Amino acid sequence: MSTLEFNQLLVNNAEFLKPFAITLTRDSEAAKDLFQETLYRALANKDKYNVGTNIKAWLYTIMRNVFINNYRRRAKQNTIFDSSPNEFLLNQSQTAIANTAESNLRVKDIQLAIHNLPEIFRNPFLLYFDGFKYHEIADMLSEPLGTIKSRIHFARKLLKSQIEKL
Repeated sequence: MSTLEFNQLLVNNAEFLKPFAITLTRDSEAAKDLFQETLYRALANKDKYNVGTNIKAWLYTIMRNVFINNYRRRAKQNTIFDSSPNEFLLNQSQTAIANTAESNLRVKDIQLAIHNLPEIFRNPFLLYFDGFKYHEIADMLSEPLGTIKSRIHFARKLLKSQIEKL
C-alpha cells in the first residue's frame, strides 16, 4: 500500500476517533491532543498496518494504548519520593492520638462474635484465619472444597452482621 493510499484511508476513517477520545479523556482539549497523538502514531507506524484488516480497530487500539500510557506517565509524575534519612518526620503532621483501649475493646467484641458462630462455620473460619488454604482446610475437616468455601463465606457474612450491630 502506498503512502498516499494509506493517508487517504486514514483521513476517511479518523472522524470516528473524536467521540472515543472524548469518552476516554472527558475533556475536549485533552481529547484533541489524544486524537492528534493517535494520528501521529498511526502515520509513524503505517508499516505495521496489515492491508485488508480493520483500520478502525487498529486506530482504536492505538488510541487506547496512547491514553493508557499517558495515564500511567501522569500517575508516576504525581508520586513524590523522599530519600531523606529523617523518615520519622514524614508523618509529623498527625495530630490524632491512637486510643488503644477502644481498639482492645473492639478486638474483644470481634473475638466474642467469632466464638458465638455456630461450630459448623467457626472451625473452617478459624483455620482460614490462621492462614490455612481452602484445600488444606477441606483435607483436615474431610469436607468438599466447595463446602469449606461456602462455610467460610457464611461465617464472614454472619460476623459482619454481628459486628455491625455492636
